[in-house]
Amino acid sequence: MERYAMRRLVAWKRGKRRLPMLIRGARQVGKTWLMQEFGRLHFASVAYVNFDNNARMRALFEGDFDIPRLLSGLQLESGVKITPETLLIFDEIQETPQALSSLKYFCENAPEYAILASGSLLGVALHAGTSFPVGKVDFMELRPLCYREVLAALGQEEMAALLQSPDWSLIAAFGARYAERLRQYLFLGGMPEVVAAFAEDGDYRAAREVQRRILAAYAQDFSKHAPNAMVPRIRMLWEGVPGQLARENRRFFYGALRQGARAKDFEMALQWLLDCGLLQRVDCVRKPNLPLAAYRASAFKLFMGDVGLLACASGLEAETLLEGNRLFTEFKGALTEQFVAQELLFAGLAPHYWSNPDGQSEVDFVVETRGAVIPIEVKATENLQAKSLKVYHEKFSPPRSLRSSLSDYRREPWLTNVPLYAIGTYFENQDILK
Repeated sequence: MERYAMRRLVAWKRGKRRLPMLIRGARQVGKTWLMQEFGRLHFASVAYVNFDNNARMRALFEGDFDIPRLLSGLQLESGVKITPETLLIFDEIQETPQALSSLKYFCENAPEYAILASGSLLGVALHAGTSFPVGKVDFMELRPLCYREVLAALGQEEMAALLQSPDWSLIAAFGARYAERLRQYLFLGGMPEVVAAFAEDGDYRAAREVQRRILAAYAQDFSKHAPNAMVPRIRMLWEGVPGQLARENRRFFYGALRQGARAKDFEMALQWLLDCGLLQRVDCVRKPNLPLAAYRASAFKLFMGDVGLLACASGLEAETLLEGNRLFTEFKGALTEQFVAQELLFAGLAPHYWSNPDGQSEVDFVVETRGAVIPIEVKATENLQAKSLKVYHEKFSPPRSLRSSLSDYRREPWLTNVPLYAIGTYFENQDILK
């Protein structure tokens, strides 16, 4: 299973000033596999150490940060002779905060050693104030497989490659096939174990069972890792997301969780879920100026980390796949909007959305790229209306206004339609603003 993140790690290995790398991401997005596979392909040996419930490693790092002493202990733990040609992997590093602190000393005193560290609760640990060396580590976010990665994993490597061309006329010739695979992706999502289960024999129900297990594991993590007093609110918030996305207005309302609920009652629970990578927050901006983060309003939307898990949590059955484009309009297009949010995040963009103060117009996403703010209106199936986008365009005159739908690529004087299945690769095109 090819992961595009591997290319980032190869570039990191070759970097002239290589820092220890912290890989963040939700549980079961493939962090451990990626690190081990990278080590297997690009290093002479791999020393893997898991810090979860590891009293030996806690004792080792509670001492001083003498590098030869640490390397000796890591060598004993991993059973691998450690040299500069060895990849050191620290998995679930947040379980031993001193190990995070030690990365500073590896960076300053032993930069010849390549270190990858990860943890499914790493974001929680860092947000909680765990000491780590600012400026001495690199960061990488690992997300579920994107649409192109799943195409390749299911034997459609040429289709995935074509999306990066982009030869729009040839892509249009295979539009029906891309749309069919997109329906499949909306059901499966990009969790590696789910994709692997489906790739085995094409069984959607087997894939759905894996999704249910993943959701159950997340729910167990709430009780295991979150503060006890916070767990009921985490559960309430987590379970409320699918229903809120199914609303016509996807803006998140605390009051929909329980009567009289206020932001201050749930802000810590929300931050915990965001730090775990289980939810993604998309903030509203009233003025689409640079930088977008400076113009955030209080309103926001919440998306799940994976569209397949959203489909599972929403009770979407496999039979829906047989009913044409119903999948795109199910839950008022929530799956389609979730998909676009994922593809934008995977492309390294930080999506926001725009809403007119009068509440009459709203554009699904605005993104900051190449020194400009680009609006994106998402349409299920081949819907070509774009009333809110027209309002936005006339009000702010962006260099490009995008509508993403199942229609083929077309460029009009004020509007460019990008097929849903190509929205992730569109932003790799250097000429998008011309």
